[in-house]
Amino acid sequence: MNQYIIDVEGLNKVFKVHKRDKAGLLSSLKSLFSRDYTLVTAVAGLDLKIRQGEIRGLIGPNGAGKSTTIKILSGILYPSEGKVNVMGYTPWTQREEYVKNIGVVFGQKSQLWWDLPAIDTFALNRQMYGISDKTFDENLSYFKELLKIGDVISKPVRQLSLGERMKCEFVCAMLHQPPLVYLDEPTIGLDIISKEAIRSFIKSVNRDRGTTFIVTTHDLSDIEDLCENVSIINSGNIVFNDCIDKLKTYFSDKKIIEVKFNRQVDPALLEGFKVISGGPFNANIEIETLTTSLQDEISRIFKILPVQDINVNNINIEEVIKYIYLS
Repeated sequence: MNQYIIDVEGLNKVFKVHKRDKAGLLSSLKSLFSRDYTLVTAVAGLDLKIRQGEIRGLIGPNGAGKSTTIKILSGILYPSEGKVNVMGYTPWTQREEYVKNIGVVFGQKSQLWWDLPAIDTFALNRQMYGISDKTFDENLSYFKELLKIGDVISKPVRQLSLGERMKCEFVCAMLHQPPLVYLDEPTIGLDIISKEAIRSFIKSVNRDRGTTFIVTTHDLSDIEDLCENVSIINSGNIVFNDCIDKLKTYFSDKKIIEVKFNRQVDPALLEGFKVISGGPFNANIEIETLTTSLQDEISRIFKILPVQDINVNNINIEEVIKYIYLS
């Protein structure tokens, strides 16, 4: 038996893209009879293994191949080459049976009927997935308690706040108790309270039921809060595949010195420092402790700049990911 819920080997996806000619009537007429194409590689030899019960972050810059990979894993696209085994299914050839065992939540796309109460969509899903009355009632009660949406599900969806709607989206995607759930930008646009509620819900379901979650997002605070392991995709391949703590240790020699000035500073004074962000009254200065003494750098800052306050921090996850994207 495969020990991984997702097992991907040598995944490739090449798209055939129409090559646009120059603008003009002649070019438009020519394209009616013959077209030139170019091949674009979106995923190139990708390997990925995910164990049952993980909350795995899957991140990457725009155009890195992340969305294409998720579409292949969810059975929407088929690959050009490679093997994909998800819970014993090949997603694109066994899609009808496969989708009964997964859940999908899109932060920017709703599966709820807009003019109906959420409970009506839940009832429709009960019929679609063949959920027994007992299982439906137990799951709905469990989700209502976790998300505090007892009154919410009886209101028309159009009357709900974004946070309330997203809670209902999760219920809709998980009433059939899928062992695997794909989350695409699950907290986009949410306020802090709603984000915390959604994250707490994901962790509770993962702990209580062993549900595996694959989280794709540009909000790295989601990744830090939810995921122990992260896979980073860039240029169609996995460039990092390990725990978040290990990711940070690769950059443990980098420090960020946050400096506040007691007056506006001439930019010329900062030319000898590696300033990564800031303004006229503050600067974030990066140093590498392998080559530069932290104490010496702080002394130099006090000598050259009008310091009001100073703090030293480890590099944050956003900066770590940025380094990987750019490398």
